[in-house]
Amino acid sequence: QEPLVESGGGSVQPGGSLKLSCAASEIISPDFHMAWYRQTPGQRREMVAAITPNYNTRSPDFLRGRFRISRDSAKNSVYLQMDDLDVGDTAIYFCNAFKWEQGTLTNYWGQGIQVTVSS
Repeated sequence: QEPLVESGGGSVQPGGSLKLSCAASEIISPDFHMAWYRQTPGQRREMVAAITPNYNTRSPDFLRGRFRISRDSAKNSVYLQMDDLDVGDTAIYFCNAFKWEQGTLTNYWGQGIQVTVSS
């Protein structure tokens, strides 16, 4: 029923790894761009990784290459592999899907999932 559903969150120690999954419904077709965002209290939601329909990826420099996004067309899913996690990575993580069509933005968000990094 939900367009995007995240899973795989939890609590890890600094330096640990975690892999988030996002299951997309059939309304999300392969021509959508996919992305992961995160948000902490009192802070704007920020993009941490994005992947195009052609599987090109991008991630902000401040993450120092620690996050990797991927997608599986057969499973209609997108993933976020997070390595060498830091306490600053603690946030709610959201899956996002979007595309421009006929000059109109189509945009979907998951409900979000908690990631906590603590020592």
